[in-house]
Amino acid sequence: MVLGNFICATGIKLFLEPAGIAASSTTGLAMTVEHYLNVPMSYVVFVINMLMLVLGLVVLGKKFVITTLASSFLYPAFLEMLDQIIGDYILTENKILCILFAAAFLGVGLGILIRAGASTGGLDIPPIVCKKLFHIPVSVTMNTMDFFILGSQLLYRPVENVLYGLVMVFLLARVLDAMLMLGTTKTEVKIISSKTEEICQAILTRVDRGVTLLDGESGYKRDEMQIVLSVISNRELPRLEKVVHEIDPECFMIVTRISEVKGKGFSRSR
Repeated sequence: MVLGNFICATGIKLFLEPAGIAASSTTGLAMTVEHYLNVPMSYVVFVINMLMLVLGLVVLGKKFVITTLASSFLYPAFLEMLDQIIGDYILTENKILCILFAAAFLGVGLGILIRAGASTGGLDIPPIVCKKLFHIPVSVTMNTMDFFILGSQLLYRPVENVLYGLVMVFLLARVLDAMLMLGTTKTEVKIISSKTEEICQAILTRVDRGVTLLDGESGYKRDEMQIVLSVISNRELPRLEKVVHEIDPECFMIVTRISEVKGKGFSRSR
């Protein structure tokens, strides 16, 4: 959690802040409210954070709120520390580079926080709630909110800055998705062969993975057949392919990357 907050703060201080692009999430919403209603941004951020913490407490539990409160102190503390160390130093004035690296740092930092069961608070909480209640990917909810928040800034910010903000939101979501899926992706293999039994035994003994036999039928001759189905880790694929092709070089193999598997031998539902 400490590492995640530090990475986020580094991305903000070194890349996002110098770029001067339109902000999203809690900061962006607070800036819009301040502009239109003349309410101090700090008040808006405080109200949003408190409301979202209540939502997190109700849906996600006390542990989540405690870790999020910790982030609420760590995140600004790291920003202040970096401000003291770096000052007004600008690493690059190239906005494209700033956007790319800001998206990378923030995506990795947020990914670490979410996988640790925490967040930076504010509007980072609703996407996690939607993920738990409705199984909507975190990046989808986050993208939707950020697009609306960035869009609200079009009336008082240069269009170019808002467009840069939209690009960063898109890139950040891709990095965040990759971080959240890290270590959970698996490979599904379907094998069609005349040597089904030999292949099954080889996968069970030499690859040490389970197999399932599916009933199938060829489309042309209507011949009945059995299809071997197995789910393996990504690094086991070359070994499985070698084992199967040793038995039947003419077999038909379908390989599919799947996002997550729950059950014995893989991750379990919590």
